[in-house]
Amino acid sequence: MQQPSLVIGVGGGSGVPGAEVLALIDATLAGLGRDRRDVARLATVSAKTAEAGLLAAAAALAVPLTGYPAEQLAAVPVPHPSGTAAAAVGTPSVAEAAALLAAGTGARLLAPKHRSARATVAIATPGPARAAEGNGHGSTATGTGPDTAEPGTALPGGPGGEPDLRHHGDAEVRAAGLVDLAVNVRTGTPPQWLRERLAATLGDLAAYPEGSRARAAVAGRHGRPVEEVLLTSGAAEAFVLLARVLAPRHAVVVHPQFTEPEAALRDAGHRVGRVLLSPADGFRLTPGAVPEEADLVVVGNPTNPTSVLHPAATLAALARPGRTLVVDEAFVDTVPGERESLAGLRGLPGEVVVLRSLTKTWGLAGLRIGYVLGPAGLIARLAAAQPLWPVSTPALAAAEACSTPAALAEAEAAAHTIAAQRAHLLARLAEFPAVTVHGEPAASFLLVHVPGAAALRERLRGAGYALRRGDTFPGLGPDWLRIAVRDEATTDAFVAVLQELLP
Repeated sequence: MQQPSLVIGVGGGSGVPGAEVLALIDATLAGLGRDRRDVARLATVSAKTAEAGLLAAAAALAVPLTGYPAEQLAAVPVPHPSGTAAAAVGTPSVAEAAALLAAGTGARLLAPKHRSARATVAIATPGPARAAEGNGHGSTATGTGPDTAEPGTALPGGPGGEPDLRHHGDAEVRAAGLVDLAVNVRTGTPPQWLRERLAATLGDLAAYPEGSRARAAVAGRHGRPVEEVLLTSGAAEAFVLLARVLAPRHAVVVHPQFTEPEAALRDAGHRVGRVLLSPADGFRLTPGAVPEEADLVVVGNPTNPTSVLHPAATLAALARPGRTLVVDEAFVDTVPGERESLAGLRGLPGEVVVLRSLTKTWGLAGLRIGYVLGPAGLIARLAAAQPLWPVSTPALAAAEACSTPAALAEAEAAAHTIAAQRAHLLARLAEFPAVTVHGEPAASFLLVHVPGAAALRERLRGAGYALRRGDTFPGLGPDWLRIAVRDEATTDAFVAVLQELLP
């Protein structure tokens, strides 16, 4: 008989009845096809461990109730944070954070938080290694599961929760005082001239946004007709629009890569296959990796988190009649010369769509501005799916300003600086035999393999450095970390701490 392994995170208002907690737990388990026999423990915030309803639920399930300090739970990235919960108990999601923390390193949510009138529950499962031991405490995820495949193969998508596609680098740096090596936005941005340009738009906020000038500027920057340009509220909106407008029969996402494209497709009800690239091949696309029957292919270039830049010819070879090829170029402006970009290439067979973002080079994550380049017919369909006035007046001003020759020259200079800083980071990391970089990094971040990376990441966090965990990217596991490229002094200070923590 399989040992119980599920961990249930529980939050409850004062005086919540045990019967209400149990009913919510039973309903959530039933939604997973599981029952009470699969539960190993309940977990909550320390302040709630004396709550009679939670104690009664634990007693009815014959499992322990574990409490964690609010500050410890607050450090756990959760997919559905709540400002109300953070204000009330000090952590943005008691249920999700407690479930993940109690299930151990590499845990994943099988069910995000479900609510009743006064209770909240979430269910986590440990990684396969510890789950096999049957104690539900601590885990080491292997990256295998119902939604993964051997490198270079594709498989149909399965249920969510393996891995957490909604986890992003910003979740790593919500605590104050951390040196940010987790988010790939260039430091020292936006530049002063761009801040002034944005500030100058504040007097126009009473009028509705009008984007024709910004659209024309982006079109001119890429040598395309304006009908082939769509401005969006960040590149992330473009993924949602594509998922809503397209009707693929065989959608494939090339991984490891940014997880929002797959999440958007799944949210829209599409089945998603995965092509997992291998570290043995430097995470590069190999001939035949993408199945012929795929009518929607999504790939990043350079790819987040691998930092690999695929040759433009390799990507162009994926275009064919009846297929939509989506190339996420959110980081290509961090590459000198924007080499290997498909942004200006027209006339390929099928539908070729390129996504761009102004977030990384210009430091505009909070402004939300990106754009789509593609065939005029598809652009019109995507535009029809947008809400009215989707891009704000300041964001339109940014799109126009960042398309000028002077801005492009500044971005090119920044890309060369990033390349030099990346070379310095690579050289310093080469001092550690345990740290391995697969492939040739080309963007403003590195992906590294380090045995025991999950624990190392927590120790680095304790020393003041935030890194991006790798196990939320399909095809990777807990021994992977993404490190943002920073200036040489920051890198040297980071390496000094790393020397103390690595054997």
